[in-house]
Amino acid sequence: MMNLPRIVFMGSPAFAVPALEALAQAYPVVGVVTQPDRPAGRGSRLRPAAVKVAAERLGLPVFQPEKVSAPTAREHLRAWAPDVIVVAAFGQILPPALLALPPYGCLNIHASLLPRWRGAAPIAAAILAGDTVTGITLMQMDEGVDTGPILAQREEPIRPDDTTGSLTERLARTGAELLMEVLPRYLRGEIRPVPQPAEGATYCRPLKKQDGRLDWARPAAELERRVRAVTPWPGAFTFWEGQMLKVLRAAVDPDWVGTEPPGTVVPMGDGAGVVTGQGVLRLLEVQIAGKNPLPIDAFLRGRRNFIGAVLG
Repeated sequence: MMNLPRIVFMGSPAFAVPALEALAQAYPVVGVVTQPDRPAGRGSRLRPAAVKVAAERLGLPVFQPEKVSAPTAREHLRAWAPDVIVVAAFGQILPPALLALPPYGCLNIHASLLPRWRGAAPIAAAILAGDTVTGITLMQMDEGVDTGPILAQREEPIRPDDTTGSLTERLARTGAELLMEVLPRYLRGEIRPVPQPAEGATYCRPLKKQDGRLDWARPAAELERRVRAVTPWPGAFTFWEGQMLKVLRAAVDPDWVGTEPPGTVVPMGDGAGVVTGQGVLRLLEVQIAGKNPLPIDAFLRGRRNFIGAVLG
């Protein structure tokens, strides 16, 4: 190609920022589409998406449609005349007319090894399921949900202590690297998309606040994965004496044997654990509502009535 392609980037959370930054260094990014500012935090002040903050820092035009499917949004993008649209965790479904707009189509950076974990929360889903490996898929988008043909994939091991936060950071960098390696070859016609295999497709829904609540009847190993999967959001929690108790870090003691019902707090050396449906979940760091996070031994000081309590 004699001229560099005009690129429109679509994304919202921090996961998408490394890809935007990499593209902006190598190509003319003629516009960035991201979600509208949303209320967040105390006072519900409007907070811009991480991609908007990055785009403004890079001096790129920003467009924030409530619905990208609206005719006015489509005309806005048409005026940018993109050769290719790159999408990373945008948060809205692209309509067929928009998918057909750029000559080189719409490419998506998806945080799983498709067809496993199609959907909105693939990183949390992989941790919760106990997967030992995940990765990045660069795909050509079609009208389905993460069903388009694949351009390239790259694996990333899931570490035993990975949270959704830590794994997201690594996959964001991997996604940007893979995009910059593959995009030039794709634009030169050297890479042809390969349809996804029919076998092995799984789906995941968006996380909800209630997904953080710990069900003590479940096995300790599953609960430990849940703690990591819902970190940083919505966070794992339970209730003690009518107050929310956040479980920030935990470990599994599968060999513990006792007669206490699930949810009972038991002593474990200088710390404490919670009886589950199978084994004990050892608490490592917790946070009571309105207080600072504390290691469990520090939390227990002055709260000796915690031992023997039943969490719910």
